[in-house]
Amino acid sequence: MSGINYWAVAVSALAGFVAASVFYSIFAAQLQTVSAAAAETRPPVWKMLVELVREFVVALVFAGIANEIGVDNVGSSLLLALALFAGFPLVLWTGAILWEKTPWKLAALHGGDWLLKLLLIGAIVGVWR
Repeated sequence: MSGINYWAVAVSALAGFVAASVFYSIFAAQLQTVSAAAAETRPPVWKMLVELVREFVVALVFAGIANEIGVDNVGSSLLLALALFAGFPLVLWTGAILWEKTPWKLAALHGGDWLLKLLLIGAIVGVWR
């Protein structure tokens, strides 16, 4: 995967991890009303490490797609982030609401987290080309 700035990937993965932590801290009360799993006061270390790896994978895939389609500026990178959000998390959460009876408020919270992360990754990857 030549052409990928791995520093941008690492920084955006870490930024996404921190942003998600802040996001869920801000919306903790709302999350606890719609998810029993949110009752954990602090996730175990292994879950946090897995989440950091997940962030890295998302950032790496984003950077790879951006590289392959020739995204070379912040605006295009943010547009890619919005397109990926609409094509994947938004579609998946809509399906979860329709078919698995996931509460829409829970899906909206997680969707907001995904949108924030993808835009943050897009901004960092777009700037750091």
